[in-house]
This record gives sequence, C-alpha cells and structure tokens, in this order.
Amino acid sequence: MKFININMTDKTLRIKDVPQAYMGLGGRGLTSTVINAEVPPKCDPLGPDNKLIIAPGALSGTSLVNTSRVSIGAKSPLTGTIKESNAGGTMGAALGRLGITAIIIEGQPTDDKLNTLVIDQTGTPCLVPADELKGMRTYAAAGKLLNEYGEKNSILIIGPAGEYKLKSASIQATDVDNRPCRAAGRGGLGAVMASKGLKAVVVSQEGKNADAIADPEAFKEAAREFAQAIKAHPMTGQMLPALGTAGLVAPVNSMGAFPSLNATQGVMKGWEKISGEALAELIGKRGGNASHQGCSQCIVRCSNEFVDENKNYVTSSLEYETIWAMGGMTGIDDLDIIAKLDYLCDDIGVDTMNTGVGIAVAMDAGRFGFGDGKAALDLVEQIAEGTELGKILGNGPDAVGKHFNHKRVPTVKGQSIAAYDPRGMQGNAVTYATSPMGADHTAGNVIGEYVTGALDPLKPEGQVEASRNTQIAMAAVDCTGLCLLASFPLTTPEGGMAFLKVMNAKFGLQLGPDDIPAMGIRVLKEELAFNQKAGITKEQDRLPEFFYKEPLPPHNKVVLITNEEMDGALNF
Repeated sequence: MKFININMTDKTLRIKDVPQAYMGLGGRGLTSTVINAEVPPKCDPLGPDNKLIIAPGALSGTSLVNTSRVSIGAKSPLTGTIKESNAGGTMGAALGRLGITAIIIEGQPTDDKLNTLVIDQTGTPCLVPADELKGMRTYAAAGKLLNEYGEKNSILIIGPAGEYKLKSASIQATDVDNRPCRAAGRGGLGAVMASKGLKAVVVSQEGKNADAIADPEAFKEAAREFAQAIKAHPMTGQMLPALGTAGLVAPVNSMGAFPSLNATQGVMKGWEKISGEALAELIGKRGGNASHQGCSQCIVRCSNEFVDENKNYVTSSLEYETIWAMGGMTGIDDLDIIAKLDYLCDDIGVDTMNTGVGIAVAMDAGRFGFGDGKAALDLVEQIAEGTELGKILGNGPDAVGKHFNHKRVPTVKGQSIAAYDPRGMQGNAVTYATSPMGADHTAGNVIGEYVTGALDPLKPEGQVEASRNTQIAMAAVDCTGLCLLASFPLTTPEGGMAFLKVMNAKFGLQLGPDDIPAMGIRVLKEELAFNQKAGITKEQDRLPEFFYKEPLPPHNKVVLITNEEMDGALNF
C-alpha cells in the first residue's frame, strides 16, 4: 500500500506508505477523505491548493470480477463542491496490481508546459515533458503514447477541452482495446488535471505488487460466488449483456420520465429509433459488437462497439445517458449522429451529459432547432476549436443559459441532471438536490425501486428514504472499485453475502451487514463536511424553479418533495 505524491510546482515525486488515517480506504472513500482533510475548502479549484487524487477501489487489482473502476477526486470547478468522478476501462486494475493506493497531485507549474506522468511495471513514477501532445485530441494522443510506451499500459488523458480549462472537461480512460472511450466525465476534473500541467498519466498493466489478500482461499471462493450472483441476476445476466445501458430507453419512456426537448416532455417522440433494441439491431446488422467487454475483468459485457455503414469504428460504448443527452434532450433521433457526438466528446475530452444538455438549452432558447443534428455536431466541434460559443458550451448548461438569457436550465450546482426527470421519478429529485456532488444519478439512482414496483415514482411518500438509502449504498460501492452496474446482485441475499465474504477475506475483517452502509455514511459525512466549509448551504440543495412550477407531460406532475424534506435527507 503506497501513495505517490507529486508536486507540480517543483516537479518532486515521492513514494510513501499510506498514512494511518487513510488505511483501509479506497476509491471514493479515499479521494473524499483526503480532499476534506487536505484541500482548503475555499481554494480556487484551478489553483495550486487544489489536489487531484487518482485512487483505484479497495478491491481493484484483485481477481474479483468487475472491479476495475478508478475514482478521481478534487474540488470541482463546475460545482464548487467536493467531487469524485468514476471511470472504467483498465486504469483501476493497473494501479491495483502495482499496489498503488492513490496518486496525489498538488501544486501548479509556473509555466504553461505539459507533462506526462509515467509509472512503470515496478511502480516507479517519472514526469516526462509532453509539449508535443499539446492541443491533441485524446485518440491521437493516446495512440502516440501507446506507440512510445507499449500496448500494455493504461492511460488517463485530457483533450482540448481540458487544456482550455473548461468546466465540463473530462478525463478520458483507455478501455481493454486501448481506446480513450471511458470517461471520468462529471465535475470538470479534466480542467483540474490541466491546471496541474498534466496531459496524461501512463501506468503499466504488468505490475505484480498487488496488496496481499488476508485469506486467499476464502477470497477465491467468495469471488466465485459473487460472479455466479452476477450471472444469475436478470439485469447483469440478461438485460445488460443484450442491450447495454441503452436498454433503459424503453422503460423510462414508458414511465413518462425521459426528459426530452430540454425537459419539457417526459416521453420522446420517436424514442423507438434510439432504444436499446434499435441500437443492438443496428450494430448487429452492420457487424459491430453489441456485447463488448470494455473494462478489465468485466463479465457483464454491457459495452458495445458502434460502427458505420462501412463497418468502420465510430465509438464505444454508446450508453443510455449519452443517448438521452444527445438524443432525447435535443430531439435528435438518428443513432449515427448520436454516436458521432459521443465520439467527438470523448476525443475532445468533454462530458457528454453536460454537453448534450447545454446543446438542448441552446435549442430551447431558439438559437437552433430541436432535432438539428448538423448544428449539434458543429457546436461540439467548436469546443475543440476554442471559439467563443464553443467555450460557453464547454463550461456547461448554466453558462449556455446565461449566454442566451434562458431560464430553463436543468442543473443543480451547475451540473446537469441525468436521464430521469425528477418530476417523473420523485426520489431522483432528492438525489439530484442533496448529493454532495451536484445533480448525479450515479450518486443514488432510485430507478430500481420503481421498476420493481416497490415505490410509486409519482408520489412523495418514501422518496427521501429511498434516495438516502441508495446514496449510502452507492457511496460504499464507490469505495470498492466495483462497477455500479455490477452492484445489482448486492440487493439479493446470495450476492450480498458473497460480497461481504469477499471484503472480509481481502482485509481479514469480521464485517457484518451493517458495516457496508456505515462505510457509505462515513464517505457522505466527509463530503458534506467539506461542502459546508466551502460555503455550500442547504439553500443550494434545490432543483431549478421550473421543476416545481412546470408540470411534465404526460402525467403532468411537478416535484412534490418539500424543502424541509430535502434538508433532512442526509442528516446523519
């Protein structure tokens, strides 16, 4: 267990043992705890006092399936709050196999030169000048680095949006095919990485120094049981391998909760054209791959490879949230255009969700017509070109709304909502408003309660409790490196018990069922404490006014959760 500490002011690198205060933490638990302890809450997110922390999950680097996630944390330039953004691909597993608990990057260079952080198979770090990569998009730059350092490396990289320090800039992570198509997209952490003078992080996948497992035999058996639970669950064993996350397009539209035309409708006209079923059929017809493995050790295979009519690669993976942001919100019903938009965002290094919603705000303001795919493609290209309008879009929907003097902007703390309208899913209204990280579906998506019939999505009763419990569970999952999509079996007796046995065997502990939620509560307390010190108040835990005043067709509901209920959601 080791930290790699890098000071970009004087270019010093230090390897040290993990301090006692951070022992046992991984992923989001580690990033949030370090930020709360070490980052001045009122610092400039793009200044020298902010820290960028890259941390694999506590189980990353082990043989457990679907544990390749990496958490990247900092104070967000987009929201002004604490932020953890989570990416798949291969980086989490690569760091775990090297026994690296976290990379902590602080300070700021005194020049505008770029660097690449390279960590070899022994875990030794070095900084390499990267000015030849300046201005390059992520696919070309990642390809150049892989040619130089070898294919058996994982890469985190920023594109032009990051170099411009735009507030929606992402950090792109390479997948198992070495394409930078996985994103730590939310919160503008690509801008933070650029502010540290870093273009890329290159990490060897050939490490053999993973942290020891306390009981290897018990771990192996529990890991086998958990893999079986993943295969047995209807979501992870059937729906996701067949349709990917795009399989949610149909059910969310059927609930009238698919925010469309800048959240003025709950059902998208022509949604069938961009559904998971239509996507899988088109990919199959063209000879793409509708059940692709994108991340290390993934057995769910929810990824896809979208190809054009000539079987040329376009993007991977075309997922539900991007289909919604670039399709439902904009009225674009052409999967080819949506796929191109997804690729462009990955290549330029910008969050697809914030960007799609920003385009939708511009369309709603009358600047472009809904459904205008050509205008959407041009707008995203302008982000890379650094035009005035491109930079406005790259700074997020709030900046777009301000520029066009348009009030219907579906964000919380500057970050766009996700593909679930809070008027059609009242529990997600609570999550969007109260999550410490701005509107964020991965922080506590309550959709599972609705599709199982456990909760009525249109009534206020039970929504605060459902959001709170899901936020706690997801905070805990984000500590482990387990993929959010592979967490569905945790709700079953077999899956939950197998995962508990995995944790106990890995760390030599005697955790009980209540200890996992306790871990999530600890993380949320750290995040809320930082935000409070940063000046974030309960008054900012609110949705935009139009969600409370404009009924959403077809069920014509508004958000029904009161401010008092919101304020008590995360009172631990």
